[in-house]
Amino acid sequence: MNRVALVTGASRGIGRECALAFARAGFDVAITARTVREGEGRAAPRTRDGEQVIPVTGSLETTVAEIEACGVRALAVPMDLLDRASVVAAGDQVLREWGRVDVLVNNAYAQTVGNMDRILDIEIDDAQAMVVGNYLHQLALVQVILPSMIKSGNGVVIGLASGSATMDPPAPPGEGGWGLSYAASKAGFGRIAGAINSEYRGAGIKAFNLSPGFVITESGKARGGADAIVDAGFAATPASVPAAAAVWLATDPDADRFLGRVVDGPKLMATLHEKK
Repeated sequence: MNRVALVTGASRGIGRECALAFARAGFDVAITARTVREGEGRAAPRTRDGEQVIPVTGSLETTVAEIEACGVRALAVPMDLLDRASVVAAGDQVLREWGRVDVLVNNAYAQTVGNMDRILDIEIDDAQAMVVGNYLHQLALVQVILPSMIKSGNGVVIGLASGSATMDPPAPPGEGGWGLSYAASKAGFGRIAGAINSEYRGAGIKAFNLSPGFVITESGKARGGADAIVDAGFAATPASVPAAAAVWLATDPDADRFLGRVVDGPKLMATLHEKK
């Protein structure tokens, strides 16, 4: 029986690449996203004065077809990070239909309005939505999946971290920096892995924070603002790089040396490539 990976936010971007990387590694892959069919994808604007709907490519149905083309099973589960019932139901469905999750990749994040707002422009309701989607509901999914890992005696949880959670922005939002609301919500998210390790490492569970580098996804490109960050000196990284890093962390025993650290995906893969 193949091992099972659950990858959230896999209709496009880093999540899609992670799903395909695990499929190529022989995992059956369950995926979640809001966009079920091609043409339905929408991204929220980065700032309040932006367009209210921004079309983006990618969907569950497209990624499922690509996973199945790798010769493994795929399971598409619609999920909205801002809806806790949806998050819990998604985890329950994967466990009900496949009976296990060996690797959980928490890649999805709440694409809410205002994540590039400056401090005095932040609407508290928007900031709260980001904390709910990017921390609290991520925790809710972990609470659904983790007991099954503990029961089986092994499991890996990988959270796609953000440099914005630990680095001060080099400039204001829109000028090469990032917004406080998003960074603060990802800082909360980044505490989950360490808590899992401190409580359940003895039960065979490992958790990693994986920093993907600066990846310009389909949504990011559509929403704009990436050019200023590139101009500020942050080199763009292909989404396939953190995806390969995620598979390595989940499958290579040597990954244990990264426990308790934020794993720099691009640096990790460059180091592994040099050793070959």
